[in-house]
Amino acid sequence: MQRTGEGLEFGMESAGQDSTGTGNGRPAAGEYDVVVIGGGAAGLSGALALARARRTVLVVDAGEPRNAPASHVHNYLGQEGAPPAELYAAGRQEVLQYGAEIVQGRVETVGRIDGGGFSVRLASGDTVRACRILAATGGADRLPDVEGVREHWGTGVLHCPYCHGWEVRDKEIGILAVDMATAVHQALMWRQWSEHVALFLHTAGTPDAEQAEQLAARGIRVVEGEVIRVEGPEKVTGLRLASGALEPCDAVVVFTRVQARAGYLAGVGLEAVEQFAGEIPTGTAVPVKPNGATEVPGVYAAGNVAEPMVQVIASAAAGMSAGAAINMDLITEDIQQAVESAARSVRSG
Repeated sequence: MQRTGEGLEFGMESAGQDSTGTGNGRPAAGEYDVVVIGGGAAGLSGALALARARRTVLVVDAGEPRNAPASHVHNYLGQEGAPPAELYAAGRQEVLQYGAEIVQGRVETVGRIDGGGFSVRLASGDTVRACRILAATGGADRLPDVEGVREHWGTGVLHCPYCHGWEVRDKEIGILAVDMATAVHQALMWRQWSEHVALFLHTAGTPDAEQAEQLAARGIRVVEGEVIRVEGPEKVTGLRLASGALEPCDAVVVFTRVQARAGYLAGVGLEAVEQFAGEIPTGTAVPVKPNGATEVPGVYAAGNVAEPMVQVIASAAAGMSAGAAINMDLITEDIQQAVESAARSVRSG
C-alpha cells in the first residue's frame, strides 16, 4: 500500500505538527503507516517508538486499560505509585508531541486489503487504512462468581503480590481458591508479604498431602466451606461462608484467567488461544514471536493481548519492541520498493 496524503480528521487528538520529512510522503486521508489498537502501556509505547521513527501513526483507544480499577501502578521504574490514569495521560501527551494522532473509539474489525495493507473499521462507522497493525488491546480478568468480588476488584480483591503485596503487608490475607493448584501457589507466595495468610477452600476441593505439608510448614491456615460473599461496603472486612460464619480479613486474593481482547482480529485470521504456566491455565492470548509479530504478516501484538501474565512495565517494553520491529519491517519494504522503482527507471530509460 502506498503511503501518501494527509491524516485522519474525525474526533482525534493531534499535536498538529508534521512528523514526516522522510521522503515517503504522508498517508492519504484515513491512511497511516501504522494503526495502533489500544491506548494502554503497550499501545502508547509502540506508538511513541513509531512516531519518533517519523512514521504516521493513529492510536485508537477505547479507554479500558486492564488496571483501571487499581489506584496506583507499582514496579514501574520512575513511575512508582503513579495512578494509572495519570500514567496514560502523560503517555498520550508524549505520543502526541511527535505528531501521532489519538482517537477515542473501539475497533470492530480489521481486514486485509487487496494489494496490501489493512482496513480498520471502528464502532463509529469510520474506516481507516494502515500498512501495519499493532494490536495492544490487553485482556479482561475472568473473576470468580462470588458476590462482592467484582465490586472490590483492584482495591480489596487482588491477584498479584508484586502489584499489591506491599500495600497489604502484615495484614490478614484470604486466598479464595478457584482451583487447588493455583490457590496453594498463591498462598505460599503471599506468605512472603504477611504471616497472616489463610487459604479458603471454597469449592476447589482439598489440598493433597504434599500441599498440606507445605501450607502447614508455612503456618498458613486452611478454612473449609464455600465462600458466598466478600464483606465490606467500602474496604474488605472479611469472607462470609455458606455456614453463616464470617472470617475477618483485610484483603482477598483470587487467581484470574486473562482473556485477550482480540475478537476484532478474526477478519485477518487471528484468534486468541489458551495459555499455560506449566500445567496451570493462565488465560488466552494471540501467539507472537519475541518481536511481537503474529503469524499474519504485517500484524503485531504486544502487552496482555499477547501475554496474560505481564505487568505494566513489561507491556510497555513489549510495545516498544514491537514498534521498533514494525518500523524495521517498513524500512525493508521501503528499500524493496525503491530498488524496484530504480530498476524500472533504468529499463524505461
